[in-house]
Amino acid sequence: MPNTFRKISRVGRLTGGTKWYLSEDCLLAAKRVMYAVEYRRFYLCDLESIVVWPNRLWLLRPIIPAVLLGAFGALWYRTNFTVCAIFGGMGLAWLLLELALGPTAKTRIRTTGVTVNLSLVWRTRRARKLLAKIDVAVRAARGGVSERPTAPVGAAQPAEPAVQTISETASATAPIEDLS
Repeated sequence: MPNTFRKISRVGRLTGGTKWYLSEDCLLAAKRVMYAVEYRRFYLCDLESIVVWPNRLWLLRPIIPAVLLGAFGALWYRTNFTVCAIFGGMGLAWLLLELALGPTAKTRIRTTGVTVNLSLVWRTRRARKLLAKIDVAVRAARGGVSERPTAPVGAAQPAEPAVQTISETASATAPIEDLS
């Protein structure tokens, strides 16, 4: 039976990018660097964790171009108001688009033997949907039995102090008798 890979994600860069494929037994990363392609295979049975978090500097993506386009438009304010409005509008549109798309993401994949930092998604907004697909594939590859119980993120309960009851204190202080 042939292994069928289906593309689940693509993260593009200027010099290449990474395409992610999922099959019934592995997760495959095809990272293109200029004219070469490097393949990484992560077996689903060996996956320990995939962590996606927002990039700390993601706000620089919308702010820097918006400020530069706004400043360039301000330079044209005295000579031609139309050019000023065009550049100012482009800067504002860029800022609003980046804010609407949300923060960019970083990813760390841990398996039994190695930890790898490869981009799985470009934006954190899409990460939950993609991780759900991978989770289903991991559960299917492991036979539907999870090693660790998973708890919902919002279901954290406060720890309650241990209260010792009267019967526990009585049994703890009662002498042990020899029954032979």
